[in-house]
Amino acid sequence: MKTKSKKFKEISTPDKLQLVSEWLDEKQAIDVVAIDVTGICPISEIVMVVSAKGVRHAQSLADNTLGNLSRDTIEYLGMEGYQTGDWILLDLNDIIIHIFQEDNREFYNVEGLWSEGTRIELDINR
Repeated sequence: MKTKSKKFKEISTPDKLQLVSEWLDEKQAIDVVAIDVTGICPISEIVMVVSAKGVRHAQSLADNTLGNLSRDTIEYLGMEGYQTGDWILLDLNDIIIHIFQEDNREFYNVEGLWSEGTRIELDINR
């Protein structure tokens, strides 16, 4: 019996978080925050929040992240908000990334919403 080959690479959540953090850092994402929401959020293990310098920067962060995921055959579920670029949400299944314009980040206060979670120290260059 032939085994079915996997379409996507198996990668642990901490390893995926490290990769995504590096990709966002390479493209100068501002104030990258990761919060462990395991047991608090029913749809994800980690929520990431980052700021962008403008709409094109936000779109570039999203494009770069999804492009790298595709290149490395790492599964993701989808994206919302790309057209306006005010708040782009990337759903990587176990990680949800919110890319905000700075004023929207303050207004929606996603970090405050998940304050029960544990902030994760990221190993990025900045």
